[in-house]
Amino acid sequence: MADNGPSGLLEACLVVGVSNERLKELCLGKDKELLVEAEVLQVHAPPFVKKESSSNGVVQDHAPAFSRGQRRRSFKKRDRPVSTISDSGKINESAVVVSDDLSVPQNIDLIALPQLCFPDGLRITNECREDSYHFLVFTDVFGTQTHGVVAQYCKPIHFQQDNVMHQNGHQSTKLQRLYTTYSICVISKYPYYNALRDCLSCFLLQLKTSRMTEFEEQVKEFSAKLALVPLPPPGPLHVVFNLRPLRIELPSRLDVDRPVLDLDLHLPFLCFKPKQILQIISCILMEQRVVFLSTNWAKLTLVAECFMIFIHPLRWQHPFVPVLSRQMLDFIMAPTAYLMGCHTYHFNEVAEELDDLVLIDIDQGTVMCSSLGKLDIPDVPLEARECFISRARGLQLHYDLDLCHTGSRTDINELRAHRRQWQHRVNSVILNVTMELIVNIFSEVCDFLNYEHRVFNSEEFLRSRDTTDHTFYKRVLDTHIFHSFLRDRLNRKNDAFTRMQLNIRSETRRMKTMTESPRRPTIEEINRKNCRPENGLNSRLGKSMPNLADYRLLTIPVQRVSIRTMPLQSGSWGPSRPIRIFKLPEFPPPLAYHYVQKYYYDLISQLSRAITATPDDSALLARYYYLRGLVNSVAGRRVDALGDFQSLYKTDMDIFPAELLTALVESLPPQERKTAEHRPELKRLISRVKRENERERMQPDGGTVKRFELPRKHLHVEDFVRRVQESGIVKDLGTIQRLFEALTVGQQKQVDPETFRFFYSFWKETEAAAQDVDLPAVVLEHLETDECVYKLSSSVKTSHGVGKIAMTQRRLFLLTEGRPGYVEITKFRDIEDVKISSAPFLLLRIPSLKIKTAFRKESFEANLKSECDLWHLMIKEMWAGRKMADDHKDPQFMEQALTNVLLMDAVVGSLQSQKAIYAATKLAYFDKMKLEVPMMVPKTTSETLKHKINPSLDQTSPQAVDVLLYTPGQLGVSELDGGGNPKLWCALSDGKVLVFDAASWSMQQNSVQVGTSRLNCMLAVNQQQLWIGSKDSFIYIINPRSVSCNKQLTEHRCEVTGLTLEERVDKFSQTVAYSCSEDGCVIVWDVSSLQVRRHFRVSCDRLQSIQIQNGMLWCCGRDCVLELRRNGTVHRKMSLPDHLLSSPRGFSSFLLFNESEQLWAGFAEAGELCVWHYRELNKPFIRIQLKDCAGVVCMIKVKNQIWVGCHGRSAAGKARGKIYVVNTDRYTVEKELVAHADSVQTLCSAEDRYVLSGAAQDDGKIGIWKVE
Repeated sequence: MADNGPSGLLEACLVVGVSNERLKELCLGKDKELLVEAEVLQVHAPPFVKKESSSNGVVQDHAPAFSRGQRRRSFKKRDRPVSTISDSGKINESAVVVSDDLSVPQNIDLIALPQLCFPDGLRITNECREDSYHFLVFTDVFGTQTHGVVAQYCKPIHFQQDNVMHQNGHQSTKLQRLYTTYSICVISKYPYYNALRDCLSCFLLQLKTSRMTEFEEQVKEFSAKLALVPLPPPGPLHVVFNLRPLRIELPSRLDVDRPVLDLDLHLPFLCFKPKQILQIISCILMEQRVVFLSTNWAKLTLVAECFMIFIHPLRWQHPFVPVLSRQMLDFIMAPTAYLMGCHTYHFNEVAEELDDLVLIDIDQGTVMCSSLGKLDIPDVPLEARECFISRARGLQLHYDLDLCHTGSRTDINELRAHRRQWQHRVNSVILNVTMELIVNIFSEVCDFLNYEHRVFNSEEFLRSRDTTDHTFYKRVLDTHIFHSFLRDRLNRKNDAFTRMQLNIRSETRRMKTMTESPRRPTIEEINRKNCRPENGLNSRLGKSMPNLADYRLLTIPVQRVSIRTMPLQSGSWGPSRPIRIFKLPEFPPPLAYHYVQKYYYDLISQLSRAITATPDDSALLARYYYLRGLVNSVAGRRVDALGDFQSLYKTDMDIFPAELLTALVESLPPQERKTAEHRPELKRLISRVKRENERERMQPDGGTVKRFELPRKHLHVEDFVRRVQESGIVKDLGTIQRLFEALTVGQQKQVDPETFRFFYSFWKETEAAAQDVDLPAVVLEHLETDECVYKLSSSVKTSHGVGKIAMTQRRLFLLTEGRPGYVEITKFRDIEDVKISSAPFLLLRIPSLKIKTAFRKESFEANLKSECDLWHLMIKEMWAGRKMADDHKDPQFMEQALTNVLLMDAVVGSLQSQKAIYAATKLAYFDKMKLEVPMMVPKTTSETLKHKINPSLDQTSPQAVDVLLYTPGQLGVSELDGGGNPKLWCALSDGKVLVFDAASWSMQQNSVQVGTSRLNCMLAVNQQQLWIGSKDSFIYIINPRSVSCNKQLTEHRCEVTGLTLEERVDKFSQTVAYSCSEDGCVIVWDVSSLQVRRHFRVSCDRLQSIQIQNGMLWCCGRDCVLELRRNGTVHRKMSLPDHLLSSPRGFSSFLLFNESEQLWAGFAEAGELCVWHYRELNKPFIRIQLKDCAGVVCMIKVKNQIWVGCHGRSAAGKARGKIYVVNTDRYTVEKELVAHADSVQTLCSAEDRYVLSGAAQDDGKIGIWKVE
């Protein structure tokens, strides 16, 4: 949600200079330059209009101008009176603005401000200087920033004494004229540097043509005008207003996580070469003490702010003072990291103070160290560096080149608009270039995070980096800036970094989410190395162990794309919508209360007209609602403001101003609160605000981040599970519990710290060795590109010669010694038997491993000696896993078997005792399953099942698949705009939605969190809306293209159980959707506007689902199925059959067949279907028995079949889910499919070619079934 920013553009406006009284003292009889001390002469802060009483005498209880009074403090007067300057020469004591009652923004230091407004001092000069501008940043103790724009302008010194006009203290005009400088500083919460500079330029033009007697009033009027300007919310709407002679444009933030961007991002590229820009970014990421230097004060802030934007989403956590006056140079002695700026004149003074400063000369484009030695800052990682330099060289940064083909523009506002458009394009490209740099540097950090325990495994991350980059990452990983970045990643923040990361990651990395294969260099990756044919394998690979959390391979061939060669897409991480402009009304005389109120009402009317004119553009509507709510709140129309903010639920929740709304709710007078609570939607809004505030108070810090550490005390099973999950070795709870049993064989059920350290060290050392493997070229030719070598024996004698036995996820092969060669032993699916025998050797018998395969008469035999028992265990486990994977069409079984095998190897290698092999048997999960339970899958099931996928791979245990929805592909839609491939939407427990590419079954996006409750139903309304009904009574709306949820429908009071869409009669009719909740409430929605057309209540026991058929609405409750007319009146009713009246859960689902006028119904606690002719309910219904079914959960129609998902029990009493395929013509069960190891929760059809099934929690998988 958007944070509560200030309502208006202006926080405060200050005038800084020398008072008229002080000038008389200093200048009397002087005609040379003087350096004088500046002081604050005026302070103007909203509100500018006092509260007035209405006609009935009631005081208006609202601020009549945009203000933030709750965040201000009083400013005390100085001892010496402050005065304004008048043409008459009299001290205007009555015009003193700084008073005991005045309040100014809390983080503005009025004592230090004069030094910042005149950083090189205030001088009385004998020549008039040109107006100049510079920019300031103020930071309070909480790190909150405000921003200032300072305009300096010169005025000649005039004052009167004894009714005689004096110049420089003399009546004569022969002496040289003297000038003094005044600064006007406009302070805003957001960095609107260009816009505020434009405003000050207009104001200075006005000042130069006016008298000094009007000075104070003009400054106050100027300030009041800026205070009336509302700030646009994040998104595609800019606010424009006139401040003659210019038209000022306020750009909005690109999204809620981005800062305001109102400066020229190409400035650093004009000042520095790409290599220097990378050096500066590296210094910032490492939290060095950085000092920018320039002879131009304006450059200091603008360039420093650009670098703050370049490192987004990382945020600078230390002092940020881009402008230091000469009196403030002591600040560079601060013991912490900082980023500061000062005049180049002070270079030597600054360089001599400290030895480790990074000095950046903006004018010269140099980066150096304050000491005589070379700057010791590690380079940015090579791949990211080369990519950035290549991108930077292609930037088009010169505006004049863009004007070569155009004529001269005669209108200044038209010229400025053209310049803004050019700057917007350049900024967009630079934002993408710098964001790509940050993603290339930190993208793989996410692979080493444990989200459940909030742990970052920094050691493993460093091991995965090139050795040349270790110095860079070691220094960055220990910074505050990186810690904050980790916290956002662990909170699964969907920001610009996440969006670009998803866009640029390769297809191989997309596929990793589909299986949980241990990480090893694939053959494709080995081929990229500089392979030498004479090279053998690393000798340590025989003990190597992978990190199970990374590369996960499918048998589907994929193409790998390097992020270095990807074309850069403009807007690849951010919104690509065209920018719309909203022009404010002309400013009123702002110091008159009734004029200000009229201005607000005109603005509200204008926004209302804009809302009416854009009914179909929800993003734009949300911005108009936000602005109208803002204006309503400051105009005193609080209830109307609540209504506007409530509308954001249906248009764009991302910009919901939570803090502003909290303040608004708390400020409601009793009468207005009563009025608001009479409106149901506002009553829910107020309640929700309270709940959100309670939740935020419970989690104020956003979560902690831990680094993985080895244990220092004995671990019981719960602690052991947590430690292993934190380490990244494996996540699955069952596997970790079996590993615990293996490591505690023959001892107390606890793992001592030394055993854990041996196991972990063995795992990591051998994993590191695996990265150095080089396979001979003759071997690479025989392996698939995605195969990895996971285990290598020592050199042994075999029936095929002497060599090393190698194991991949698919096969065993022999690496022959002498001349490197390849001899295939077998693929795991071709094994028929594995056993240990003994081979005679002199007077001894050497343990020998025999493998019998399907395609060779003779068995393969290898004298593995002491390794024989371990290889026997591993091969049997891989064989059993391969067989289960093939029978169940589930590649995860093979990946899990591979995990078990590698854990066996680690256990044996770390225990080094006689019990090691017995301990390893505890991990032989599939081999034991083969012995205990027959693994044969019924032929019908095997032939119909195409594939299984596991959506819970990133979870510690399986999650129930509650809802599945297939959406077809869209022609002509780019990959960056949501992709043209079909998608599978999967709702897991607790409001999590996953998205799969239905062409490759690879996970497309990170999960989308929609609430925290179970999701009951999904409906693809159109290409822009996917509705999801939740147990928490909300309907969440996801944009299928951006895969983001930023809308909600909140009208239901109870659990939403059903959604359906009415087909349009013609292309001119509006699309209508229906939703129902368990309390019997049915709501009819206008899809385009998301407004309620009508609603009614159905009388039944727990309304569970609805369907629309021929203009009639069918509703299924537990006790009956009802046919309703459009107005909600009952047309027909079908009650439970007599033999099921005692069933408390009654109906579970139903289907309608328009052609045969049939209604098919299933029952929650009965293994049968009933079929009615709904036109003739007096006819006997047909009963279809479902063998071994305890109850029907869901049904779908596919061609002329009904697919029925059920729950039941096996002969052994274990839960299982079956699917029954019923022929609708013959009313017979054609197929009985043993689908899942738990209840079938949901079914959906993929274009009548496939049916997809989702299982309950004990299974948690998705089955893909072929339709015949």
